[in-house]
Amino acid sequence: MLKHSPWIVLLSAPLILLSGCKDSPSTQAQTSPATRPVPVDVAIAELENLTIPRQFTGTTNPIKEVTLRARIEGQLVSLNADRGDFLKQGQLVGQQDDGVLRANVLQAEAELAAREGELARTQTLVTNAQAQIERTKLEYQQALADGKRLQQLAKVGAVTTQQAEQAMTRANTALQSLRSAESQLKSQQAEIATAQKRVEAQRAIVKQTKERQSFTLLRSPIDGIVMDKILEEGSLLQPGNEIIRVGDFSAVKVIVEVSELDRAGLQVGQGADISLDAFPKKVMQGKISRISPAADPQSRLIPIEVTIPNPNQRIGSGLLARVRFLAPEKKGLAAPMTALRVGGRPDPSKKEKKIFVIQRSGEEITVKTRPIVVSGEQDGRIIIQSGLAPGEEYVIRSGRPLKEGDKVVLSVLSQTGEKNDKPRN
Repeated sequence: MLKHSPWIVLLSAPLILLSGCKDSPSTQAQTSPATRPVPVDVAIAELENLTIPRQFTGTTNPIKEVTLRARIEGQLVSLNADRGDFLKQGQLVGQQDDGVLRANVLQAEAELAAREGELARTQTLVTNAQAQIERTKLEYQQALADGKRLQQLAKVGAVTTQQAEQAMTRANTALQSLRSAESQLKSQQAEIATAQKRVEAQRAIVKQTKERQSFTLLRSPIDGIVMDKILEEGSLLQPGNEIIRVGDFSAVKVIVEVSELDRAGLQVGQGADISLDAFPKKVMQGKISRISPAADPQSRLIPIEVTIPNPNQRIGSGLLARVRFLAPEKKGLAAPMTALRVGGRPDPSKKEKKIFVIQRSGEEITVKTRPIVVSGEQDGRIIIQSGLAPGEEYVIRSGRPLKEGDKVVLSVLSQTGEKNDKPRN
């Protein structure tokens, strides 16, 4: 007879133990996870004060941006400004070639000197004419007085009639000289007026020519920082060519576009919280500074300008900004975000979500799927627009994903609408 190997006895022993520990079908059914109640955390829907945030994105821009352009044709001979330079208003930053304009100024000034000389000569003639009139007037008055006196003497025979007539003839001649001098004075006075207008016109030409020459001096239009340098020294400029762009960063503005419904709750002066990716740990406060009266004809969105103080000018241009407007508080229902994940991962593309509400039937507690409409999020909670009523119990967490009709058991952390609940596991 063959002897059994000790290794065969040892290997067969575990099989006997395992077969001896096998549960009966009734015991298996009682402990199956599929039929065991699922432990859940439950909350009660309650109305609360909600401040629904509305967030929009935009880009930062300087509060004022001005482009320095060429005003006349000419070569750019110097440019002492580059990106990032701070400029004061009126600061000289460059110059164009002004050789031709400088010659034009000298020519205009020479012409002005000639016109002023002509005016001075005419004024001298007028002065002389006025003096001549005064002398002629005195001569006429004297001749007239002599003529009248001799006429009286001729009547009494003291002088001859011929002498009296000769005296009156001299008076008439003096009168004619006076009239001629007065006519000449009027003509010379008219020449003065014409010469004065010529001088004024030439002065305007000199001023205009000097002004054109001043256009060759390029000055900063505002206090600000050079945002862009478009041209370099040596470029030939035409009127209107951009040279540099200067931005005023004492404050920055963000333009966001909102819908008509969002526009209804916004007004000028209203505050806003702004977050910038460039400063991730800082939330800045701004104000609505302008609301456009017209919507974009294509998108139907309304531009809103939000201004942010920037005293240290750390905020630059072109940064992504997230602007959040706070709406007035109102009563509403809110639930934890976890309530959406009780039945599995929700579809983010669908506005209509689902939660599970509690159904009671005697001692048995089950769950029922309830579709809801979510209108927004706030501090890790969802704002429920419709689908859930105050006082209803709903599941906020569960031991495993739930489905319609699953039996559940409430955890000790659950809220409940039942006043006399039995102790919960």
